[in-house]
Amino acid sequence: MCGTCGCGEDNHVTYTKPGKDHHHHEHHDHEHGHEHEHEHGHHHHSKEIQLEMDVLAKNNLTAQRNRGYFEALNIITLNLVSSPGSGKTSLLEKTIRELKSELDLYIIEGDQQTMHDADRINKAGAPVIQVNTGNGCHLDADMVHHAVKELNPKQGSVLFIENVGNLVCPSLFDLGESKRVVIISTTEGEDKPIKYPTMFESSQLCVINKTDLLPYVDFDVEKAKEYARQVNPTLEFIELSVTSGEGLPNWYAWLKKLQK
Repeated sequence: MCGTCGCGEDNHVTYTKPGKDHHHHEHHDHEHGHEHEHEHGHHHHSKEIQLEMDVLAKNNLTAQRNRGYFEALNIITLNLVSSPGSGKTSLLEKTIRELKSELDLYIIEGDQQTMHDADRINKAGAPVIQVNTGNGCHLDADMVHHAVKELNPKQGSVLFIENVGNLVCPSLFDLGESKRVVIISTTEGEDKPIKYPTMFESSQLCVINKTDLLPYVDFDVEKAKEYARQVNPTLEFIELSVTSGEGLPNWYAWLKKLQK
């Protein structure tokens, strides 16, 4: 799973609200079984696979509990996933500024180290918790469970979970979300969907951001969609530019439709 990212080592996760100096630490040492990396032979692989299965099974159980909680309170929860730099935080900032008078929006920000994204979201005007995963390369259902307890979103609200920028590991971890939204941008390769098929397969919507840059970049939107449909024929697409605003009404309409 995360053979090189260091997720499996003992890890300290922190949960912080912007503007507050309180945050609490959780000690996560249950990730992906890298303690077996220095063993040799076939035995090492079977133990590692077993541990990975255990980690995912435990995660899925917590994800189901999260999902039950969200459904009971009629909270729409969106897991936003992408590579670093595709514009997740900018899209959230704009969405908050333009929809906060119509919808109750709450945000969980996943990042390895900094508070930058949560500070940006806080300024935009939505309640936010920053989850710093330390050396972990994804959020898991347990982290979301702790963050939601602290955030305490209202009944009927929309909860955005901005996952750690990475198209590999977050694809394996169900957080209990209603929908998974994968964001790519025109500054990336249009072959992203076939390079990271699990992420596109497990998403319901693909946002193609930075369409304002299409005249300047070598990115074929139709080709990207074609690749994505190869791995997920039912995937929906919204093309937009957070910078110019084009296509944003389609994103807002998609969000509002979820509430009905």
